[in-house]
Amino acid sequence: MKKWMIPFTLLLVLLVSACGNGTTDDKGKESNKDSKTETITYESENGPVEVPADPKRVVVLSSFAGNVMALDVNVVGVDSWSKMNPRWEDDLEGVEEVSDESLEKIIELNPDLIIGLSNIKNVDKLNEIAPTVTYTYGKVDYLTQHIEIGKLLNKEKEAQAWVDDFKKRAQEAGDEIRAKIGEDATVSVIESFDKQLYVYGNNWGRGTEILYQEMNLKMPEKVKEQALEPGYFALSTEVLPEYAGDYVILSKDSNGDNSFMETETFKKIPAVKNDQVFEVNMMEFYFNDPLTLDYQLDFFKEKFLDN
Repeated sequence: MKKWMIPFTLLLVLLVSACGNGTTDDKGKESNKDSKTETITYESENGPVEVPADPKRVVVLSSFAGNVMALDVNVVGVDSWSKMNPRWEDDLEGVEEVSDESLEKIIELNPDLIIGLSNIKNVDKLNEIAPTVTYTYGKVDYLTQHIEIGKLLNKEKEAQAWVDDFKKRAQEAGDEIRAKIGEDATVSVIESFDKQLYVYGNNWGRGTEILYQEMNLKMPEKVKEQALEPGYFALSTEVLPEYAGDYVILSKDSNGDNSFMETETFKKIPAVKNDQVFEVNMMEFYFNDPLTLDYQLDFFKEKFLDN
């Protein structure tokens, strides 16, 4: 469909919805758009939004698919990064990959709620399809973010219960880890992506929230200087040793360019020589939703405590 036809398609959808009140779809079931759905008012960062009290068909355009799935709410469309997560392959089987520009496909999915980050495009057009709620990344901390999504989905109690339990588990694990590796031991989270190295602060996914916020593990001073405030910092292989902690969480794409690992500079890093580099699949470690956080926590407990 050409771009000029999209507004017409949206209008057609709305007209059919208005005229077809009480009709059934081709399977004999009442259409999601036609039924009178109970709603709640969610106080979003852009103001109050009327959303379904029990959403059944959610489209997630960025970052939050794991939050929605963790609360047992059905997703019908997700962003490409979520779709590429190998740990979610079974959970997202049959779920469409969508973006903020695939309006036709989103219309076909007939969502009753759309969720995304504040930088997505076409918010006005998406709002014509279904109530659309966006969040600014980092405006609230990662656990408060899950509670906010819980409020949006009318599952705040469930979200809060998970947060309370997770914090307890993560902090207890942190106490054990610090007792084993020493209170002054440092940890870096480094990623190799698209021929570039990055080091991360304490709130940029990849396990950083657990390591630094919940476990209170220390980051090297160089990392603190360059990455703590912006969230991440790009590195060259030559300066990598300056940012490597006593332990390194190395997030990488196994199909990407990881030639830096063959350099003498990398091999001479103390963490490498001491076998204290823990490699993770970038696509599995990318997010900071409950499903990923539980996986990250188990990984850290195994690597730091069981080795």
